[in-house]
Amino acid sequence: MSTRRVNLCLLVGLLLACATLPTGCGDSGSAQSFPATPRTVFGGDRPVTLQVPSTYDPSHAVPLLVILHGYGASGMIQEQYFGLAPFVESAGILIAAPDGTVDRMGRRFWNATPACCDLFHTGVDDVGYIRGLIADIRQDYNVDARRIFLIGHSNGGFMVHRMACDAAGEIAAIASLAGATFENPDDCKPSTEVSVLEIHGDADELISYTGGAIAAPYPGAVETVTHWQAYDQCEPGLVTSPMTLDLDSGLPGNETMIQGFDGCARGSDVELWTIHGGHHVPSLTPAFAPTVWQWLQSHPKP
Repeated sequence: MSTRRVNLCLLVGLLLACATLPTGCGDSGSAQSFPATPRTVFGGDRPVTLQVPSTYDPSHAVPLLVILHGYGASGMIQEQYFGLAPFVESAGILIAAPDGTVDRMGRRFWNATPACCDLFHTGVDDVGYIRGLIADIRQDYNVDARRIFLIGHSNGGFMVHRMACDAAGEIAAIASLAGATFENPDDCKPSTEVSVLEIHGDADELISYTGGAIAAPYPGAVETVTHWQAYDQCEPGLVTSPMTLDLDSGLPGNETMIQGFDGCARGSDVELWTIHGGHHVPSLTPAFAPTVWQWLQSHPKP
């Protein structure tokens, strides 16, 4: 089968996968004053409504979590799928789930890496958009600069890796479900360490666990975290934890294996959670959201 045919099949698969999604710490160190009635809508021509806890007090810095959707989905759909919205109140965090640009096929996308998913080569600067969104929110809300986190699925997973590469000084930790970083490790030059969690099903038929190509090649899950092992100056060699997780309700038992690297610099951490038998859109258990949030919030900037 030709590369063009393979890539077309992958694109169709991505669209079908998105259709299966449901629709329905300390002081920030800033002397900045914040508006008595801050805005809740940010993002310019791609507006997003910031979710704010009812207990928000501008005198106390709070974490910010940015959720990035998969190709053809939306911020709202992705937020519902991950199930993280309850943490706005229970954990007192800010959540923003922005939308990507709409392409010629009417599908929202993020221009993350050469592989995924600016398929029509628009060159849209999504790194600039997301950095601007975070900066804009910080103008109105007391965001803890040590606890800015990103999570994404598929194309959004690629995008959180891109943000960790290009905006490492601003991002504490990322979690990627079925995403990947750059194929060429030299294309990612993080200015400082970022904690990275890659979650990936080893039966993923769209973004292959072992790597593949869409618009360009992308690395597999093990290669992705190995890139970050080098960036974060961890000791080589994945170490398997005796603990396992139940993240996919469609699979029996604790199907998810936890692996990571020891000795990462400046308190950073790089882990790979492999969902054995997991597909591109896992049927997430109720444990997924609290487990991933716990991992993120335990990895602030030093």
